[in-house]
Amino acid sequence: MSRQKKGFDYFDYFLKCAEHAKKAASFLHESLSNFDIEKFPAQVEQMHVIENAADELKHEMMMALAREFLPPIEREDIVNLSHELDNVVDALDEIMQRMLMYNVKAIRPETLEFTALIIRCCDALSQAAAEFRHFKRSKTLAEKLVEVNNLEAEGDALHSKYTRQLFCEPNSVLDIIVWMNLFEGLENCFDKCERATDLMEGVILKNT
Repeated sequence: MSRQKKGFDYFDYFLKCAEHAKKAASFLHESLSNFDIEKFPAQVEQMHVIENAADELKHEMMMALAREFLPPIEREDIVNLSHELDNVVDALDEIMQRMLMYNVKAIRPETLEFTALIIRCCDALSQAAAEFRHFKRSKTLAEKLVEVNNLEAEGDALHSKYTRQLFCEPNSVLDIIVWMNLFEGLENCFDKCERATDLMEGVILKNT
C-alpha cells in the first residue's frame, strides 16, 4: 500500500466538510419551514452540534497537515479551502443564532426562498468537492463550480429584491432592522460557498 493511501485523505476531508454544509442547509430549511417558537431554541442547539462536528473535522485535518511531509496540493491551499468550507457551516449556524437573539416570532415566507436556494448551492458545492480529487481530469467539476457561481448570483438577486420590499411595505423600523440583518446573513451563505469554489479554481489553475 502506498504512503498516500496510508496518510490523511485531504480530498475526502473537503467532501466531508461540504457534506456538513449540505446537512446544515437542509436543517435550516426544515427548521424554518416548520417554525415553532417553542422548539426553536432546541433546534439552534442541534444546528450548533453540526457546526461543532465540522470544527472537530477541521482540527483533525490540521493535526494531520502539521505532520504531513508532502501534501497533495500546497499547504496554504489546504488551509484556506478548509477555512472557507468551514465558513459555510458557520454562516448557516449564525442565521439561527441571529433569529434566536432577535427573538423572531414568525418567519417571513420569502425566507424559505433563500433557504431552498442555499440547499441547491450547498448541494452543488458538495458535488464539486466530490469531484475535486480528480481536478486534473474531471469532466464535471467545472460545471459545478459555475453552478455555485450562478446560484450565488440568484442569491444576490433575492437579497436585493426582498431588502427593497422591506422598505416598500408598512413595516416597523425594528422589523426592517431585524430582517435586513437576516437577509444579509442568508446572502452571506451564498458568498461563502462561492469563495470556496473560487479557491478550488485557484488550485486547478496552479496545478494544471
